[in-house]
Amino acid sequence: MSKRILMIVTSHDRLGNTDKKTGFWLEELAAPYRIFTEAGAQVDIASPKGGKAPADPGSAAEASDDVRWFLGNAESAKKLESTLRLADAPSNYDAYFLVGGHGVMWDLAVDEQSAKLLGSAFDQGKVVAAVCHGPGGLANVRTADGKPLVQGRRVTGFSDEEEKAVKLETVVPFMLETRLRELGGRYERGAMWSSFAVRDGKLVTGQNPQSSALTARETLVALG
Repeated sequence: MSKRILMIVTSHDRLGNTDKKTGFWLEELAAPYRIFTEAGAQVDIASPKGGKAPADPGSAAEASDDVRWFLGNAESAKKLESTLRLADAPSNYDAYFLVGGHGVMWDLAVDEQSAKLLGSAFDQGKVVAAVCHGPGGLANVRTADGKPLVQGRRVTGFSDEEEKAVKLETVVPFMLETRLRELGGRYERGAMWSSFAVRDGKLVTGQNPQSSALTARETLVALG
């Protein structure tokens, strides 16, 4: 596969007005990155601010085999230490993959540069994918007709039930499942903490960290 994929992570490292750290979830970056590169794709990593992106401390504490592989791989570790600034990223990628983590809810969910990039990419027939809280980064994305990208399309993301289970429903700026429904998305979900992803044409979304690998594989299918 000679495809180019841009993985996008959050630059936000704080849970709202609390003193607790957040960021992107390592598993949701590591597992898809590994799957993409082993499939022969060229993968870059970008963030709104560029430079070193913040990993959620909780995700580092629960390191999977994929996370250990990613952090132990000189090339991927270097890309994470110096992510591309999203505004400077080239526009010739075949797919864009929004990595989850609660930080997304504060920056990528309202980032105009990201919304413009993803809306334009989708209009051009490129793949747009997101996992867990990553679909929060689709909340402000519009297609050329001015409609929400998720409107009328099958979509998933971190469920309201899962948000309540981690006791952050009063901390996040919005509940993701509820917002996706409000935007006209045809929201679907699996059981809590189970692997679940949906593919609707060139839009691919996954429900939670356990869905990272499946979302990546569905992204490859969407890429053809």
